[in-house]
Amino acid sequence: MATTLITGANRGIGTEYCRQLQRRGDTVVAVCRTPSPELESLGVRIEPGVDITSPEAIAALVRRLDGLPLDVVIHNAGILERTSLEDLDAESIRRQFAVNALGPLQLSRALLPLLHPGSKLALMTSRMGSLADNSSGGSYGYRMSKVALCMAGKSLAIDLKPRGIAVAILHPGLVSTRMTGFTPQGISPEQAVRGLLQRIDGLTLENSGTFWHANGEVLPW
Repeated sequence: MATTLITGANRGIGTEYCRQLQRRGDTVVAVCRTPSPELESLGVRIEPGVDITSPEAIAALVRRLDGLPLDVVIHNAGILERTSLEDLDAESIRRQFAVNALGPLQLSRALLPLLHPGSKLALMTSRMGSLADNSSGGSYGYRMSKVALCMAGKSLAIDLKPRGIAVAILHPGLVSTRMTGFTPQGISPEQAVRGLLQRIDGLTLENSGTFWHANGEVLPW
């Protein structure tokens, strides 16, 4: 039985991670800003009031965890704001960088004392952060922030390997959640998380730093 901390746990993929991990017997620490009724109904440990862009909130979370050993940390919190070339919004781009890229890196660093050889980090990114896969342009803030997160994940994989900590860089697929406007073309959070957990379960120091689709495909940078 593993102890897993999940950020952005109050909805969508985050809540589904909590549900599936609890169902298989793991201890779940659900981190979010404001709990949802759906998350509260699961009966997992909830750590509310955590803005991952705030060093003070991160420090307070670490204090509340009080030395709890973590086997897996899933950086799921993220935002998507559309920023086109015609309607370029610098503040939106900065906000997406802060939440999608810098926040997970800062939290990873703060949680290091709770990790151990064999622990795993999973960074939820997107194939929209792939340079080679970009064929439609646009979405400047989201794309740029996810490229940054991918780079952070690759560096973390290198820096943490001597500590015995492996890192997965994960794309969930197109998932029908509030973030995507519940697109009918998307897969369900349940299906996405099943695949994502397979990638995390199969993560080792040998394949650490790989950029995976939830279905197991290795994605191009």
